[in-house]
Amino acid sequence: MVAETILIVDDEQEITDLLEIYLKNENYVVGKCYSPLDALAFLEKEPVSLAILDVMMPGIDGFTLCQKIRQKYLFPIIMLTAKSDDIAKIQGLSLGADDYIVKPFNPLEVVARVKTQLRRYKQYNVNPAGTDGPAEYDNKGLYICPASHKCTLNGEVLSLTPFEFHILWHLCKNRGRVVSAEELFETIWGEEFLESNNNTVMAHIARIREKMDETPRKPKYIKTVWGVGYTIE
Repeated sequence: MVAETILIVDDEQEITDLLEIYLKNENYVVGKCYSPLDALAFLEKEPVSLAILDVMMPGIDGFTLCQKIRQKYLFPIIMLTAKSDDIAKIQGLSLGADDYIVKPFNPLEVVARVKTQLRRYKQYNVNPAGTDGPAEYDNKGLYICPASHKCTLNGEVLSLTPFEFHILWHLCKNRGRVVSAEELFETIWGEEFLESNNNTVMAHIARIREKMDETPRKPKYIKTVWGVGYTIE
């Protein structure tokens, strides 16, 4: 089996070296870059299974790098940030990150998060929607099919990450029913819902809406039922 490659992007060499030791101990191949431009060049040459991005870097910051990566790649992204406020976390998630870890961190926690994200990524790519319910959804110009992992809007392909695809499909297959943030989080992330996880769900919903050119105040597809959850009619 080919070893998975983890890309670490951080201008602090001590951090990249530390994570490299722990990740290699788990038989991952590690690529290290000390600037976003080096990281983008690395991605053009090497296949990557997951990226760990520092937020605070000179020149292009981690948020901008995350956004640039998401224009071409679907692999999981974990952000490393010294900021613990919710705004920074929501910003990263809304730009396409899948998880975030606040510095200082335990390297073992990073390894655990890497394993979790890779497991979910494989799960959603192989079987992003499960076998229950309808086989596809086609209404008002929105088409989504889990078997082909295809999603289009008015004939144009929607470039969704596995998490975004799974969220949209879960709403579509439950159309007409209001789905709570708790249900979305526990179904898709597979973890117990905490109040703080609501921000994670909101950020991903906002990202999907942005890709669909939806306006939150007058959405055509994903509608918010305040205090309850989300629905597609």
